[in-house]
Amino acid sequence: MKRLRRVSALFLAVLLVISLLPVLAASPENTTTILFTHDLHSHFLPQADGEGGESGGYARLKTALDRERAVHPDALTVDGGDFSIGSLIQTLYTTQGAELRTMGALGYDAATAGNHEFDHTGTGFASMLNAVVNSGDLAPALLMANYKPSADNPDKLNIQRAMAAYNVRDYMLLERSGVTYGIFGLMGADSHSCAPTSGFSLGDMVENARRCVDALKEEGAEFIICLSHSGTNEKKKLSEDEQLAEKVPGIDLIVSGHTHTTLEEPIVVGDTYIVSAGPYCGHLGSITLSWSKNSGKVLTDYHLTSIDETLPDDREITKLVERWKGLVGGTYLGRYGLSYDQVLTRASFDLNTPVSGVHSGNALGELVADAFLWATQNLEANTPDVPTVTITADGVLRAPLAMGEVTTSMAFDVLSMGVGSDGTSGFPLVGVYLTGKELKAAAEVDASVTPLMPAAQLYMAGLEYSFNVHRMFFNRVTEVRLVQENRWTARAPTLGDSSQPANSGYQYTVGHTDRTYSELEDDRLYRVVSGMYSAQMLGTVKDKSLGLLSLEPKMADGSPVTDFEACILRDENGNEIKEWYALAAYLQSFGEEGLPFRYSYPNGDGRKDVSRSWNPLELLGALNWIGWVALLVLVLVVALAVFLIRWLHFARKRRRYGKGTKW
Repeated sequence: MKRLRRVSALFLAVLLVISLLPVLAASPENTTTILFTHDLHSHFLPQADGEGGESGGYARLKTALDRERAVHPDALTVDGGDFSIGSLIQTLYTTQGAELRTMGALGYDAATAGNHEFDHTGTGFASMLNAVVNSGDLAPALLMANYKPSADNPDKLNIQRAMAAYNVRDYMLLERSGVTYGIFGLMGADSHSCAPTSGFSLGDMVENARRCVDALKEEGAEFIICLSHSGTNEKKKLSEDEQLAEKVPGIDLIVSGHTHTTLEEPIVVGDTYIVSAGPYCGHLGSITLSWSKNSGKVLTDYHLTSIDETLPDDREITKLVERWKGLVGGTYLGRYGLSYDQVLTRASFDLNTPVSGVHSGNALGELVADAFLWATQNLEANTPDVPTVTITADGVLRAPLAMGEVTTSMAFDVLSMGVGSDGTSGFPLVGVYLTGKELKAAAEVDASVTPLMPAAQLYMAGLEYSFNVHRMFFNRVTEVRLVQENRWTARAPTLGDSSQPANSGYQYTVGHTDRTYSELEDDRLYRVVSGMYSAQMLGTVKDKSLGLLSLEPKMADGSPVTDFEACILRDENGNEIKEWYALAAYLQSFGEEGLPFRYSYPNGDGRKDVSRSWNPLELLGALNWIGWVALLVLVLVVALAVFLIRWLHFARKRRRYGKGTKW
């Protein structure tokens, strides 16, 4: 009897095991954690977040990484590109390679390159790689599968040598706790278009991704990661990484950079997860997936850790960043007579970056435009005696200015993009000429293109204009005037005064400005000063507006600009005047008195008058030919609709009462 019971129990146990085999076979065998960032933009140090706190900083990022690694000791750490350009430490890019060397100290396994890694052109990129190699410091693997020096690049061989010395490659295998990971890097189409001076050629994303996936699988990769500087978008046709996931099976995870997207939850396309943590070292992303060779992946954890003032600084990374700061002060800043943390002036209010896509003035944008105009009058040698308008754009304003002490590094952060003809960081100011008619078109670009392309929102000094957002595209501007003199009158701050900004404890109202104007003459040439990048973009307006608007930058004699470097503003010593330095010097001119309260109004001081009225007189007044054509089309459409309605009504009556019915 006992024997029978034993046999029965054994039989039941065997049946139970057999019944569980499918479940056991489908259960995950591996757990993978990936820690990720992208678009760090040289944010070595924390910056004000515009809400009274701080965001970013690599010493705090290291603390967050250490905490994640304590929980997930086998985690991989990767970056999706644009690790450079965004703070004063970027000025060490070509000589020290501070970004990749610091990422090595942070423990990154791999990264890809973004468009801003080529702001110093392909040769600057090569110099950076050589600096890292020569330092002997640890640095992450750099993966670039579809971005190579162009065949006609005169520096192709030197760039290739530098890439070989660093061991830049298409993909890599990395083993961690018995799992073989395959990682490759891609540059996106839009990203490549943002690097016009790279001297590199873009290979097809899908074709190269398939090549890498096939090669990695053949070489034993069990889990494949793509580091893509391409990005996602709410519009599917513009979402390059979603398209990549649809067209290339076999990618387990895409770390998506370039569009500065923050994804609170991963995007899942088929069996591919797409993740983004947002820009400027604001967050550290973490994703954990359970998976097996015989089944799909299961998301077990996804979270973004805020890199803010609640995290303590890591001592070793703090020391390293301080070393970089010292080198910046002794090299780049020395020629300007400034130091990294030097206080230029004070602000009793915040100046925040513009809200993208929202038509309005912006105090920070107007401050920068005013700084450019001030620079033509106080820094430039041999300033032409010509009416001048200065312009800056939403897309080049990279950081806010926080209430309190305003330092050299903060001024640089606002205008940190680009490199000049002198090979040093920062776009220079350039002076070109436009006709009065073209200046009106520039105002129309701001009024009409901003909703479609937020980075094109403009802020000007020396020009005032009005527009209605409900008018016809490319006919929204109703008035444009040249400002000859601008006298600002504002009350001094007093407790409880309603003229003060809300973030200093007060309500605010716009102060009083006395301006004198002159009318623009359509055929007269006016000088326009802007940063190099913005000036170059003026010539693209015709294509962006489908030929309806045209701006052709000209020389003083009216001939087209063929070389923007010939238009660079220079000081009395022949040095080019950088955008950021124009802002820093302008801020410094306010001294201990601090930033004037005319910059405290978030929507600007009224030089850009934005109307949202539906008043017919305002909507139909001052029509140009585009407006008249649109109005004619509208009238014809309405007339056709009325005709069709009456015809249908007549046809129904005929069917009901017979052919003898009169209309």
